[in-house]
Amino acid sequence: MDRDEHFMGEALAEAEIALAQGEFPVGCVLVHRNRVLARGSRTGTAGGGGNEIDHAEIMALRRLSEAEAPFEPEAVTAYCTLEPCLMCFGALLIAGIGRVVYAFEDVMGGAAALDRSHWSPLYRERAIAVRSGLRRAESLALFKKFFSDPEKHYCRGTLLAAYTLEQ
Repeated sequence: MDRDEHFMGEALAEAEIALAQGEFPVGCVLVHRNRVLARGSRTGTAGGGGNEIDHAEIMALRRLSEAEAPFEPEAVTAYCTLEPCLMCFGALLIAGIGRVVYAFEDVMGGAAALDRSHWSPLYRERAIAVRSGLRRAESLALFKKFFSDPEKHYCRGTLLAAYTLEQ
């Protein structure tokens, strides 16, 4: 198993924790030189909650800001089980994160694959490498489990739910 697969496994573990707590199953780990600096999972969706701020990437970035060990942001990789949305991708860019690896594409709100050539300079000029589809099947299985549960209402009836259940 290569390094990316290993750390995506760590992100998948975060997503499994979120799912076990009734949350949307998204996990993120921020890794610097083969060391996990911060972790996050989605919160605020259990019981039909509509919190749209506490995404896994934002939670991990908050924890990263509290990290005591020195690190170079451009040497940090964000491993995400779902393609980061516009808010999260923008936050990763502003934080100077050098690389994003994600498992499952977000056909409804994903931003990592967007053409940034027309974005403002703050976002357009940040260098960031993106790798997609790593351990996609495992992430897809978590989302299918979430969307197949009649007790889960978050994102029900959306393009992402339909796309996921069609896979």
